[in-house]
Amino acid sequence: MGVGLPGAIDPQSGLIKNCNCLVLNGHDLRSDLMQRLGQPVWIANDADCFTLSEAVDGAGAGATTVFGVIIGTGCGGGIAVNQQLLSGPNAIAGEWGHNPLPGYTPQRDGPAQACYCGKQNCIESFISGSGFARRYGEQAQAEAIVEAAQNGDPQALAHWRHFIDAFARSLASVINILDPQTIVLGGGLSNVGQNLPRSAPRHRALSVLR
Repeated sequence: MGVGLPGAIDPQSGLIKNCNCLVLNGHDLRSDLMQRLGQPVWIANDADCFTLSEAVDGAGAGATTVFGVIIGTGCGGGIAVNQQLLSGPNAIAGEWGHNPLPGYTPQRDGPAQACYCGKQNCIESFISGSGFARRYGEQAQAEAIVEAAQNGDPQALAHWRHFIDAFARSLASVINILDPQTIVLGGGLSNVGQNLPRSAPRHRALSVLR
């Protein structure tokens, strides 16, 4: 059985780390599942699984370098080069969600956001589905905010535009480092807002070297 989950699996100990489902951190979930199920179990980061799948026979098929993004409850990422996963010696390659939001200012992005990882203003706090909803307030779900924006609600539309701007700024920093041939988006928040504007000011959001 194969399991994809948020967070990384420590290559030495097999323990889960950096998972936004905090109860899993520090646990050897693979051993627990094998003991309960009585069969072999393989565990990997969900964004890594997504990226490798897309690089082999999905939207990134044929691309030399693929950066896969999952924006859902959290904000994960994975890297595939020549259809091979690049995970790094600590299994954290592609974990862009816990880098600081590029160009953060309180005037542009609102109050500082504390992240469960212990840092402030992580990308995940701004562009994950949960972060998108939390920053809007009013106990609203991401889908409801997007629907309000589609119906012309000015507050919701402004919030959506900021999301696109923050998302593009974050991707620009990855592009400048990795220079991927293809970026593939996945996760719940990547499937909403089909009828909403998706472009952001080039001078602010697409500061990519050419």
